[in-house]
Amino acid sequence: MPLSDAYVDFIAGWASGAASVIALQPVDTVLTRWQAGLIDVGRVNWTVSARSLAQNFGVRALWRGASPMVSAVPIQNAVLMGGYGIGQKYAEESAAQAKLMAIFIGGCTGGVLQSFLMSPVELIKVSQQCDLQADAISKGKTVARSMFSSSSWRGLSATLLRDGIPHGVWFASYEACKDILTPFMGKDNVAVPLSSGAVAATVAWAVGYPFDLIKTRQQAGSNLSVTETASRLIAEADGRVIQGLYSGFRLKLLRAVPASMIGFSVYECVKLQLV
Repeated sequence: MPLSDAYVDFIAGWASGAASVIALQPVDTVLTRWQAGLIDVGRVNWTVSARSLAQNFGVRALWRGASPMVSAVPIQNAVLMGGYGIGQKYAEESAAQAKLMAIFIGGCTGGVLQSFLMSPVELIKVSQQCDLQADAISKGKTVARSMFSSSSWRGLSATLLRDGIPHGVWFASYEACKDILTPFMGKDNVAVPLSSGAVAATVAWAVGYPFDLIKTRQQAGSNLSVTETASRLIAEADGRVIQGLYSGFRLKLLRAVPASMIGFSVYECVKLQLV
């Protein structure tokens, strides 16, 4: 008996999320410390920082924050891919523009919903990555006990801005790129989801990256609002808006592009095996 569409999306999303986290957590750890201001990016590049962390704290330090993410990101991806699947379903018999709009709305919806899951989880992750002595279980208990206070939801507004419209852009860009490449490469060519995932990640993070940077600053301990944090970042860049709000963007792409390629490819592969 075939599995329901929702169950297929959940399993495929779970697998894609787990694969991305395990493969790319070291880059995320360095990026988080960069965004939090713990690395002087003017003097130390990310590879030197990664080697330093491994030498001083052991290789496992590069996977700091992985345990809460491995637990939660697959569920996050299941929600996102569920929204993507719903968008695909309603777009199957639609015109091209309506198809992309349906997928865009599905991505936005999934992004907003998963923000409420990921905001406290990322608070735990960022705490571990900034304080290499922090324990995930103890921090998780602290966040859980204060779930009804603002302290456990620090960075939520920035997370919503990062995960709402940008995820709609992500999914729509992926689908548009697939539509362009499939006639030339073939429907079953693995290069189609890989290339489409890379393009989608680049476009989506170009839209949402400033809010990811702001979120990390807030979760690393800042009590400033979204606009106040943005102003602080711009001031740190001597008034240069792009440099301030996109500090670390290339490193984000170094993580996000392969993560998107892995995620979409695993999602498509697992879904193909289940349907």
